[in-house]
Amino acid sequence: MVESETANARTPSSGGAPRTREERTADSRALILDAAVDCLIEHGYAGASTLVIQAKAGVSRGRLLHHFPSRDGLLVAAAQHLANTRLAQTQVHAQHKLAEEPEGPARVDRCIELLWETFQEPHFWAAIELWTAARTNPALGAALRPEERGLRAAIRDVTDGIWGPAVREHPQYELLRELLFTSMRGAAMPYAFEDRSPATDPHLALWKGLARRLLFDQE
Repeated sequence: MVESETANARTPSSGGAPRTREERTADSRALILDAAVDCLIEHGYAGASTLVIQAKAGVSRGRLLHHFPSRDGLLVAAAQHLANTRLAQTQVHAQHKLAEEPEGPARVDRCIELLWETFQEPHFWAAIELWTAARTNPALGAALRPEERGLRAAIRDVTDGIWGPAVREHPQYELLRELLFTSMRGAAMPYAFEDRSPATDPHLALWKGLARRLLFDQE
């Protein structure tokens, strides 16, 4: 593993010049985070040991511990890394999908469908693994709590961008946003063990009806 890392340090960047120490550090950190994400999703919290993550990342023990001295700190960072990446992708996807959709009830329906899709993605299940483990692991809970507050703010920002200005300015918007978030999170949980299509979930019709009633006074 050490030989591999040394070779990587000598590999030129795309511009032909040797990589700087900062670039190598960022690369190895990202490699470890990506491996930790994969292990957390594939094996769950209990199975995502530092040895398993180290093997998947293909780095030395010293390299892993240099970046992440604690397992819980690594897993929390990995979950946040995945969530932030997926949030950025969701924002781009939503902008593309809603670009030709005028503001109104039909656009609100599309927004709800897009938001529901995010509760089937890997970052949600990685978070569930950590939330569950944190219930009986105070150290993990302490590491997770501030990161979750920051992530929740980022989720609100992305969500606000998806809805658009007309909906955001509605006096019932914040109520609707929070109701949808908490309801979708709860409705997604059974998909951990049920094999069915989220696109046909009966809650979708309920959420759309609720949004139309709150925002447009429609049934």
